[in-house]
Amino acid sequence: MICGTAEEFAAALPRAGAIAGLDLGTKTIGVAVSDGLRQVASPLTVIRRTKFTADATALLQIAADRGLAGLVLGLPLNMDGTEGPRAQSTRAFARNLERLTPLPLAFWDERLSTVAAERALLESDTSRRRRAEVIDQVAAGYILQGALDRLRYLQ
Repeated sequence: MICGTAEEFAAALPRAGAIAGLDLGTKTIGVAVSDGLRQVASPLTVIRRTKFTADATALLQIAADRGLAGLVLGLPLNMDGTEGPRAQSTRAFARNLERLTPLPLAFWDERLSTVAAERALLESDTSRRRRAEVIDQVAAGYILQGALDRLRYLQ
């Protein structure tokens, strides 16, 4: 089920249980997960994209292994708030994923999440090579933490 608002997403979630944040890129999907009480987002892994079926299988395997209660997808809006081709691609991915899982899905504005992740990695003196390896999962962590903070506010 795709939830249109944070309120709908909160209502669709069980009282407790981890959720995942996804940073959908053209070549990779960054994945971050929360703790069971939904307080803290932690970067988890990066999935190299091939085709939708393989990508969805990898995501749903993570969801099953970790007993996830929902998924938050970063929605790459333009700086003026409009939706471009990447946002439309993310919505299409969610529609296709919705057919494969009963987990509630939500979107979170991901503007500047990669910039924030890059800044954090630079401040921690991470090498250029290591930054390239982890940037997507750290960006997914920023996306998920924003959603977690909003969900906590709704309670």
